[in-house]
Amino acid sequence: MERKNIIIKEIRNGLILDNVHDFNAKHIFECGQCFRWRPEADGSYTGVAFGKVINVKSDEVNKRVQLINTNIQDFNEIWFDYFDLGRDYGEIKKKLSEDPVLKVAIQYGEGIRILKQEPWEMLISYIISANNRIPMIARSIGLLSEMYGQPIEYNGEIFYTFPTPEELSEAELCDIQKCKAGFRCKYIAQAINMVLDGTIDLDYIKNLDADSAREELLKVPGVGVKVADCIMLFSMEKYDTYPVDVWIKRVTEHFYLHEDVPMKSIHEFAREKFGGLAGFAQEYLFYYAREMKIGSGKGELQ
Repeated sequence: MERKNIIIKEIRNGLILDNVHDFNAKHIFECGQCFRWRPEADGSYTGVAFGKVINVKSDEVNKRVQLINTNIQDFNEIWFDYFDLGRDYGEIKKKLSEDPVLKVAIQYGEGIRILKQEPWEMLISYIISANNRIPMIARSIGLLSEMYGQPIEYNGEIFYTFPTPEELSEAELCDIQKCKAGFRCKYIAQAINMVLDGTIDLDYIKNLDADSAREELLKVPGVGVKVADCIMLFSMEKYDTYPVDVWIKRVTEHFYLHEDVPMKSIHEFAREKFGGLAGFAQEYLFYYAREMKIGSGKGELQ
């Protein structure tokens, strides 16, 4: 079977995808866009998405990806879009590599793909992410899922789906606080209520342009510009957004602006410089900045 030139072979409890270009599991799952993927001893990653547990292993040399605990139907209905396999990342990288900084940055995260995740999960996950570290974010998301999500057994272990707004509808603030997200718990509670009562309609927001979508998301307590931009980029296909965290601020100022500037100036620069590819540029620059510690006094253009 083929889909978008990908050759799909069924194996026991999974699939082998051949002729998959620009796919590196480490780059995808460790570029800051997701929190529920765990590295395994064999170099694969196990994660939960769209109510499913799946194990992913990539072989960049042979252009091969192995998906375990799935089937053709789930691949067609979920994973093809989730991993953005219909997009030509080679063309994106070719275009962005016209910029000398990005040409180098892409070499560090050349296998990144921007996942198409669930807006509801991203809303809560990125509220939790504010002023927080990735291990703590992952812990809180995991605890919330254990308390209110549905259990799934895989390989002798129990995983949990991310809870829906309805599954969280009976949760009081004192219950939510058990996920150890600190001051963010009150924002989680407010977001749950706003989605349940229709104050926030994520499907509607997803269909707006980026500026209008951001304006709507900013109505949710605990959602600032950076959090809104992450939600839009990682679940709403707003690829002209440029989420600015400490690493992106450092790398943009270090290589392009050469001075400390307000966030607004960084957004304006990215929009003018990268246009509709700003989100892809952001991911390559984020990975590069973090790997090279750009802005910490240790990293410089090689």
